[in-house]
Amino acid sequence: MGNNLGTLSRLYGAATHRCCPHTIHMTRIRFDLTKVFRSSLLALGGLSLLLLTGCEKAQKVFDLSGPQSTILTQGPVAKAQYDVFMVTVYVTMFIFVVVGAVLAYAQFKFRAKSDADEHAEPPPQSHGNPLIEVGLIVASVALLVVIAIPTLKNIWFTHDVPEAERANAMDVNAIGYQWWFKFEYPSEMVKQPTGGEAPLVTANELVVPAGVPVRVHLRTIDVIHSFWIPKLAGKVDMIPNRANFLWFKADKPGYYYGQCAEYCGESHAIMRFRVIALSPADYVKWLDNQKLPARTATAAAIRRESEQLEVKFASAEMPAVGPHSTLAASFPYEDSFGQWKKMQAPEAGESPALVAEGRRLFKEKTCISCHTVRGHEGVGITGPDLTKVGARSTIAAGVLENSTARMHQWIKDPNYFKPGNKMYHGGYVDTATGKPLFTLNDKEIDALVAYLHSLK
Repeated sequence: MGNNLGTLSRLYGAATHRCCPHTIHMTRIRFDLTKVFRSSLLALGGLSLLLLTGCEKAQKVFDLSGPQSTILTQGPVAKAQYDVFMVTVYVTMFIFVVVGAVLAYAQFKFRAKSDADEHAEPPPQSHGNPLIEVGLIVASVALLVVIAIPTLKNIWFTHDVPEAERANAMDVNAIGYQWWFKFEYPSEMVKQPTGGEAPLVTANELVVPAGVPVRVHLRTIDVIHSFWIPKLAGKVDMIPNRANFLWFKADKPGYYYGQCAEYCGESHAIMRFRVIALSPADYVKWLDNQKLPARTATAAAIRRESEQLEVKFASAEMPAVGPHSTLAASFPYEDSFGQWKKMQAPEAGESPALVAEGRRLFKEKTCISCHTVRGHEGVGITGPDLTKVGARSTIAAGVLENSTARMHQWIKDPNYFKPGNKMYHGGYVDTATGKPLFTLNDKEIDALVAYLHSLK
């Protein structure tokens, strides 16, 4: 009986030790701070060495100066958004440093220094310190206010053109299609092939005057898209049956990259556009040329233009169509603005006969049913306006350089470069039967390229 009671007593004591908080045996772990400190110094030293020796890969990672960088802003809207971002970075960095410092101090101060410390009884346990808890709540609210003040201020600023600049602002309509952008200038009217007047229309390259606020009215013809010019303004959605808008201003003339930032189907990732900001005088010249009907490259016209200016677009070497071809956009972006300027002049060595043949094929192959060429035969609205397509720096919505080789490849197989596009599905191939609607050989494509490149 006594043995049984002793056994029960020992079992009860063990269970009580396991269940009761005040009897829980806590330990502190020892660790070698010297090893941690040395490892941290080694990692930091290695990173510093990479940066100081000019490691090219490291510079690319930390430079953040690409064509769609949000760090190197070129307009007041993007700058305001960047400033809000940096305020958030500074606040969160402060929180990280403070919390990390307190954690490091606690680990160092209360570490176990011996075997006896590891097995010592824990100190008296408490349920928190009201003063510390209230202080943390107050500090958190204060930090949120620090973030909220510039955030609310810049939401108001970026919503619409400031009152002081509205009289000088210009309006542009941007309409998203799968997968390209149409730009309309509602205040600039041009004569239409069918009679009457309509706003000037371009595609995939929005040209604006530098230093002038631009209000962009955002619409979509099909699904949700998102309009984003990283260096000039943040992204805003284009939503079916809903009016939306944004504004931006380019600080100086330049060539800026844009992108659809909302998944919109098969070729979303390659739905791109450009914004070209010109000096006010250059913008007026560009606008006057855009309002003219499509250029007709006759022998007399070519001879007259060559006497005034002869410029050939310096095409960067691009691989041919194939499994290893690159879908990167054209020339190095550092020289994009200069290349765009070169595209505005007629190319040297134009063949009037080849251009005329291309114009005939453009009509015969039913290209005119989808594309408009003001002053020539095209009156379609399904695809981009091609009246001045030869003066654009890119084709296929910013995917390919507008060179002779790339234009040839694009016409030959548009579905290769932009899967799912309507030019191929419905234009080249009957979507119901899958049968080709027409065929083109290389000579015919060369003629079409010559014609389209003559449209400056």
